[in-house]
Amino acid sequence: MGTGEARLAVDCGSASTVAVLAWPDGTWLPLMFDGEPALPSAVLVGGDGDVLTGHQAWQAAAADPQRFIPAPRRSPEQQLAVAGADVDTLDLVAATLRRVAAEAQRAVGSVVEDVRLVVPAGWGPRRRTWMRHAAHRAGLPQPRLIEAPVAVAGHLLATGVQLPVGSYIVVCDVGAGAEVSVLRRGPAGFEVLATLADASAGGTAIDETLTAMFADTSPAGGDGQRWALLASVGAAKHALADRVAVTVPLPQGQAAVLNTDLLEQAAHPVLQRVAQLAIEAIAAAEIAVNDLAGVYCVGGVARMHLLEKVLTETVGVTPTVVADPATAAVRGAADAGAADATAAAELPAEEPVPPLRRAAAIAVPGFMSLGLISQFLLTPEWNGSYLYKWALLNWGELAVAAVFAVIASLGAGTVLASTIAARTSPAVSPGSQTGTGILASASLGVAVSGMYAVVGSLYIGDPAGGFLRWALLPIAPIVAAAAVMALVAARQWRIPQGGWSQLLAFPTGSVVTAGLGMMLIQYSLTADRWPHMVLWIDLASRLGGLLLGVGTVMAVVSQPILRLILGAPLAVITAALVGWPASGILGAIYAIAVAAWWLRQLWTRLLRPATPAAR
Repeated sequence: MGTGEARLAVDCGSASTVAVLAWPDGTWLPLMFDGEPALPSAVLVGGDGDVLTGHQAWQAAAADPQRFIPAPRRSPEQQLAVAGADVDTLDLVAATLRRVAAEAQRAVGSVVEDVRLVVPAGWGPRRRTWMRHAAHRAGLPQPRLIEAPVAVAGHLLATGVQLPVGSYIVVCDVGAGAEVSVLRRGPAGFEVLATLADASAGGTAIDETLTAMFADTSPAGGDGQRWALLASVGAAKHALADRVAVTVPLPQGQAAVLNTDLLEQAAHPVLQRVAQLAIEAIAAAEIAVNDLAGVYCVGGVARMHLLEKVLTETVGVTPTVVADPATAAVRGAADAGAADATAAAELPAEEPVPPLRRAAAIAVPGFMSLGLISQFLLTPEWNGSYLYKWALLNWGELAVAAVFAVIASLGAGTVLASTIAARTSPAVSPGSQTGTGILASASLGVAVSGMYAVVGSLYIGDPAGGFLRWALLPIAPIVAAAAVMALVAARQWRIPQGGWSQLLAFPTGSVVTAGLGMMLIQYSLTADRWPHMVLWIDLASRLGGLLLGVGTVMAVVSQPILRLILGAPLAVITAALVGWPASGILGAIYAIAVAAWWLRQLWTRLLRPATPAAR
């Protein structure tokens, strides 16, 4: 027995009730009822008003079938007629919980004050309040209600299953009925995105089908013998988990054999419905099957190998049957196996501290932007007379300088926000800090680009319209993509692998090649074309176009083979386009490539990432 204050977790299901005690040191103890870890939820209301629970109720059902209720929890908030008298279902469920409380007190030696009740995720406030009232009537302290799939997910984390923040899982809880839920792990814990339930898609339906088969062979004499046959079939079904065939005693004294083939024949339509629920739940959550980190099966029926086969064939994902599936939810609710699994699940994922080399990478687009804008302002092509001079400008160079300013600002802001998030309390989510950093740095990039335009207009002496157009329009799609990225970060959908600073680190090679290419283009357009320099100037212009094309491809694709395939023709095209009329087009092409890089990062790394498979 563990040390510290004990916690009692109870999963009061339709067919059976499971309860465990857990302690802060990770020790846990299943409560035993009549020598078994599961207490049947069935009750029998005696003529004197006493309520028999568990196996005692099933044993008495043969003699007094009219007073037997196999699943009182299935009729919450309703009055049941038992032998002509109305009975409140609240009292019936409370009788089972009262027995659990007594067993827990016997095991601990005192009343357990910390009580958790597992409830279906599909239950609304009214049913949850009804369950609280049942616990109160049973003499239990005010319980904490935990949704079954959330409890299972917490148990998975406590047992070492890797579920990164942002991953999606499906929990198939197949007991007396079936409840299939889709969950997403966020920094604040697990969230149920969709849940579907069907009371006729579980073990009770399988038992009823098998009972009907054997009843045709040996007709039961009445309700009492039917309950006895149903109990025998249920016990035989569970025994088949470890055997090929078992003997089922029939009401008239005969015996029949139940084998795996007969069981699968009865179970297949039921389990097919479970698989259909899984497909519908995934669709309701608006995700794809490929987004799932895993499908996990719990509940008494999860032991059937046929469930795994049907889910694999229908859903397209091989499910994982959780170890000891009947107690997975209740152990997760009790935080068994960890000091506090729920607290661990609620902590945000740690944002990695950006390495120092990331700061050096930020400096590259910053200095390249300053170099381009300086060359743009200092080396225009002046035309006209002394009294009236006008400048022929390389608008593409201004556009690329503005793009580099935005890249540098976004990189710096993201690294700063990630560093602060990594060094603050883990209770503070890094998502909101990173989102704020992205928006602030994008605004800074726009401000710097606008400053380039204003300074250029004043220095050259031309109207500001053209400068603003070429400084701000090319960066508009980049800023829009950054705003969407900030929204994703603020809503805490995912923390990407490696952290936000790594995700938003623009390829330095693209910046260097495109920047050098644009500088060579500007030199070739404005240099004095002395006869002995014409060849070298023309070579510089073509080389600049080639480098700009290579830098564009490096921004769009990351695979070396694709860069080689796409880079060669695009570099030839950009080299051929070099000239005053097309200088702005070259800058716009590169700006579009940068925007495409941001959109690709947003889609492939956040909205539709390759989710790691659960282990």
